[in-house]
Amino acid sequence: MKLMQPAKSKVWRSEQRSFQDRLTGVTVRQLTDYRSHSFHLYFTNNGFYGKGKLLFGSDRGNVTNLYSLDLHSGEMAQLTDLKPGYTSRIQGTFLNPLEHEAYFYYNHAIIGIDLHTLEERTLYTAPAGYNFGSMSCTADGEWVCFGLNENLSDRIHMDLGNGYAGFESYFSAKPHCMIMAVSTRNGTVRELHEEQLWLGHINTSPTQPHLFTYCHEGPWEQIDHRIWVFDMNTGLHWKVRDTKSNEYVGHEYWMKDGLHIGYHGFTGSLSDETGKILGAVHYTNERLEEYSFPFQNMHVHSNDLNLVVGDGQQASAYHGQQLQDTLQLWRNDGSGFQGPRLLCKHRGSFHTQSLHVHPRLSPDGKHVLFTSDMSGYGNLYMVDVPDFESLPIRE
Repeated sequence: MKLMQPAKSKVWRSEQRSFQDRLTGVTVRQLTDYRSHSFHLYFTNNGFYGKGKLLFGSDRGNVTNLYSLDLHSGEMAQLTDLKPGYTSRIQGTFLNPLEHEAYFYYNHAIIGIDLHTLEERTLYTAPAGYNFGSMSCTADGEWVCFGLNENLSDRIHMDLGNGYAGFESYFSAKPHCMIMAVSTRNGTVRELHEEQLWLGHINTSPTQPHLFTYCHEGPWEQIDHRIWVFDMNTGLHWKVRDTKSNEYVGHEYWMKDGLHIGYHGFTGSLSDETGKILGAVHYTNERLEEYSFPFQNMHVHSNDLNLVVGDGQQASAYHGQQLQDTLQLWRNDGSGFQGPRLLCKHRGSFHTQSLHVHPRLSPDGKHVLFTSDMSGYGNLYMVDVPDFESLPIRE
């Protein structure tokens, strides 16, 4: 039996429902409910746009497409009509800050889609022998910055989306990698940087059009340094938050001001519950603000250092008293972080990249968006941020 493919511009009825979290009592709003995986964009990529709309990906119809969710009505509009069998990376979609267009990888090309007309255009096609890395759009909407990583699939089996297969082997091979930029106006292509090692996590500043961060990708204990800043005006690049021996930071993200870079990390052993750190630093390496906290998180996100959300760790859904699989909040009172306070259980498996919880605060800081497969399928959830003191303390 041939599966029916969803059609571009199809509008899906609301699938929203709300329930009380059994651990904290807060109201959790489930945004999607379908028997296939749905997921929000990568946690460094803002998907909120327009007047209450949200970009997300979904596998409904047995092919991953890009959708737009109306957070008021719950209705969802299908934006793309991609074909099975072609490589696509919808989770890495990046919204143009001018909000008229979004960009994603499909069939070895960067595709731009007009969010009003749904017309698509090809901005750039990868050359033979290279695969795309991550992608980001500059604050003025003028350039899409992206990675090109040497394709070593003839000797290294890689499946990073499903369990990071080949992750350490690819790092050890020291592939030739480049950071590129393509103009959204006229298609001009610039080669910005290249190295004989794995480059990843290209993130543009949300306010400074000439700045982006990138990382030396690989196991945190083995890379020379993780977080780097690149200035597109001068071509200069430099380390941010230099580390000492047995000190590791990563999962970097730009804060809302586009000047400070947030991160988390650890000192000593990754498996040790102590020695965890969370902080932010100005892109010039000035005004470092860093705090110790005793709990491990897979990812953290914040708009500033006043309120931070983390997603804990993977835990069994059958052990309801475990606190690893919870969203947790930290509040900074100026002297250090209070908390964590427990926001809700997410029960996410982290089984594949699209099922990572990846919590993200909304731009106004009033909501936390996350993905979870607590129901067996990945779905989008959102929680209003309540009064901090009303939440239970994690002991």
